[in-house]
Amino acid sequence: MPQLENAVLAGHDVVFLGERGQAKTRMIRSLTGLLDEWMPIVAGSEINDDPYNPVSRHAIDLVAEEGDDTPIQWVHNSQRFGEKLATPDTSIADLIGEVDPIKVAEGRYLSDELTLHYGLVPRTNRGIFAINELPDLAERIQVGLLNVLEERDVQIRGYKVRLPLDVMLVASANPEDYTNRGRIITPLKDRFGSQIRTHYPLEVDTEIAIMRQEARPASIGNVTVHMPIFMERVIATFSHLARASSNINQRSGVSVRLSVANYEVLSASAVRRALRAGETSVAPRVSDLSALAASTSGKVEIEALEDGREAVILQQLVAAAVLSVYKELAPHDKMAPVVTAFEEGSVAHVGEDLGSADEARLLADIPALREPVVALTGGDESPAVVASAIEFVLEGLHLSRRLNKDASGSRATYRSK
Repeated sequence: MPQLENAVLAGHDVVFLGERGQAKTRMIRSLTGLLDEWMPIVAGSEINDDPYNPVSRHAIDLVAEEGDDTPIQWVHNSQRFGEKLATPDTSIADLIGEVDPIKVAEGRYLSDELTLHYGLVPRTNRGIFAINELPDLAERIQVGLLNVLEERDVQIRGYKVRLPLDVMLVASANPEDYTNRGRIITPLKDRFGSQIRTHYPLEVDTEIAIMRQEARPASIGNVTVHMPIFMERVIATFSHLARASSNINQRSGVSVRLSVANYEVLSASAVRRALRAGETSVAPRVSDLSALAASTSGKVEIEALEDGREAVILQQLVAAAVLSVYKELAPHDKMAPVVTAFEEGSVAHVGEDLGSADEARLLADIPALREPVVALTGGDESPAVVASAIEFVLEGLHLSRRLNKDASGSRATYRSK
């Protein structure tokens, strides 16, 4: 953020370098919030001409003719943003402009500047123009941007026209492509004032805030989903562990979209279970974490040498995330009585096919569970949240080698070691 603030204050064009899912486009689009809410332009101008400093032929002629009576329009800051995804078929006409054959057919001479159809960059004059995935532009198109970035003008075909533009160019790129050995020409790199390296959220709490902001609500019909904080932390911690794993290709990155998709799929798994059981209130549990395989597989590149190894790696990451959150949140001073209860013969059956009320009865069957469960739920004793906390406590004790777990299909049984 300080780097971006400095770049804006310096009036620099900016390129954001980062892997996928680091909110580069979101940051670029949010820059319009720094512009004045309303801006005056010469009425009818295609390129947002400043009434005091017109640059297009239409505006220059109108101001010369009307003077102080020149008609004015007001443009909102949300309309002062242009964006283009760089694709191999992007042309100079798209970005800079071209002769409009319709205007020629109307009777104008080719030498008339009014026959021009302006491209995206001039139309964003006095605003912000963004190019996503800049290295994907063909080299000859990259050359066409040199004057825009340095001399602040555009030149179209053989016209003797120079449009001094007031535009901020912001681009995004993958670090691998944005090198001399990649697909970017060196003179274009040289013309960007600031190069800012983006990154993934550094803290789990930040990742959780993004998940809550971006995820679609999972509640359907009369089914309400309650997402416990410990399950949110498991999802976010899973992504953080994946970003540090040697089994995951870090060059392709582990997008924040992974966390959002996992949040949505985990909630959907809980909804599916509620619809089957006829429940109206549900909370995701540890037994729902198996659903993350579908939402994770397409978003990470697993470097596995053997077939079938991918599923094992994902299971290991899920288990590591649960254990990490258990160590962080579980009230460890209240766990000894739980282990003692199991050593005295208690057995707990959990699973996807058990309703929330059925699992919540374990508090009555194993009274030692009540204290750690209530501590995790923050006093929420609804059956759905209690069932989720029970599974989390039992799985944490199993992963910390204090209980045995026998899993079969959608069922799991916890007992003493």
